[in-house]
Amino acid sequence: MSASLMKMQKSGIIAKTSRKSVVVEARRTVAKKTTSDSLWYGPDRPQYLGPFSGDTPSYLTGEFPGDYGWDTAGFSADPETFSRYRTTEVIHARWAMLGALGCLVPELLKDAFPIAEPVWFKAGSQIFAEGGLDYLGNESLIHAQSILAILAFQVVVMSQAESFRNAGEAPGVEGLDSLYPGGPFDPLSLADDPETFAELKIKEIKNGRLAMFSMFGFYVQAIVTGKGPLENLSEHLADPGVNNAFASATKFTPQ
Repeated sequence: MSASLMKMQKSGIIAKTSRKSVVVEARRTVAKKTTSDSLWYGPDRPQYLGPFSGDTPSYLTGEFPGDYGWDTAGFSADPETFSRYRTTEVIHARWAMLGALGCLVPELLKDAFPIAEPVWFKAGSQIFAEGGLDYLGNESLIHAQSILAILAFQVVVMSQAESFRNAGEAPGVEGLDSLYPGGPFDPLSLADDPETFAELKIKEIKNGRLAMFSMFGFYVQAIVTGKGPLENLSEHLADPGVNNAFASATKFTPQ
């Protein structure tokens, strides 16, 4: 009697344990499925040429944000190389978004603030002027006079930031992802919901790629016209037939 009772108790424990394991596994599956249900992930995601894209390389499965199945050169065939390129692209995309915003804001605010040089590629030269460089024309905000001091400051700050990013931890913060750290770097808790986080990754890489192309366009405009992007835009809107890329194609000389 006692032996059979012990067997029943053991079987009950095993059943409870198996049920718990099933629940845990089911939760994990749901968490993964939330991301893959997005339109932009998985085998049915949009392709770079739509229905004319052809066969997608087998190693591009739609697992990562921004994967449109295009890799004619095979850069992503090696997983380690793919991981390195993906990290590089996301970081460059973030810098490009900041850079594009920085190129436009001075021109937008030039009438509201006494900015000495609102054109982005000329603004830095103000540091060599007699009075130095004042942020937004106000020396009480940022007043820079030494290019060497700025260079030293940037080297120290950026080297520390990159070392923390590569290590995935900083003083008082540990166990962070090197590309999407979250935690204290997500004060609005935008990444708490996996589905929302997956969509935000898509928006980030799409806007970042657009910003990288924008920065390239700003560089070319600066070389060809010697003017800022907003000034070029206003001139084009005023007379599109005269001020356009085709008319400037023969003037690829620094202004």
